Amino acid sequence: MKQAPRIRAVMLDWAGTTVDHGSLAPVLALKTLFARHGIVLSTEDARRDMGLLKRDHIQAILALPNIGAEWHALFGRQPGTEEVAQLFNEFGPVQMEIITHHSQLIEGVADTVKNWQNRGLLIGSTTGYTREMLAPVLTQAADGGYRPDASVCPDEVGAGRPAPWMLARNAQLLNVYPPISCVKIGDTISDIEEGRNAGMWTIGLTRTGNMIGLDALSLGQLSTTEKEARLEQAASEMLRAGADFVAEDLSACDPLLTEIQTRLEERAFLNSISL
Repeated sequence: MKQAPRIRAVMLDWAGTTVDHGSLAPVLALKTLFARHGIVLSTEDARRDMGLLKRDHIQAILALPNIGAEWHALFGRQPGTEEVAQLFNEFGPVQMEIITHHSQLIEGVADTVKNWQNRGLLIGSTTGYTREMLAPVLTQAADGGYRPDASVCPDEVGAGRPAPWMLARNAQLLNVYPPISCVKIGDTISDIEEGRNAGMWTIGLTRTGNMIGLDALSLGQLSTTEKEARLEQAASEMLRAGADFVAEDLSACDPLLTEIQTRLEERAFLNSISL
């Protein structure tokens, strides 16, 4: 019987998955950016397309009917490609001011990843940040003990999520194939779409990321009933988006990796007896 493929790599998102509990930095930066142009951006609208390359994210926000109407009322025209380019150019410095204050490692990440690496798993990473934006996050994460084996940004491969190219480049850098031997873990719908488009297993995170959008302290202040309701809703949305599994945080993914390996072995066995 042909040997079953094994999980060789885990591809991780950044904000809301490994750093920045609640994925607060991108929201604060987007709100600040739009406020400078006289528009009060709601948290819901800021989070709606989280995970995309920030240029694409800004374009998606400007395409919202309520934002387009406000822009027209303020400036006498609908926002177009010129406005997207202008706002994206302004976004970088705004994000850089905020990012170092909201890029602390999420509890359990460093130990979980070290354990995986000690077991021979390679760790890749993708993001909606450009390389310039990610640089200080990488440094801060390394200081806290988290060092992925590869990191790829959308500006390095020509497109962000949900395109699979960041994951494909990670796989190439890590010399890992086939895609089914990789697991993509992230906290946004676009993370799941990215992983599916790349042909990888996907795990959606609920508690620490964009789906709930609260830092650890604020989340801890919710009643048990409210917290459970939010976690259940987030899990349902991830599963509807096509996630193979969901977990509350990265440390809860370890048994899911075992389950994925079991499924790979079962699939290989079934294929062998059907020949």
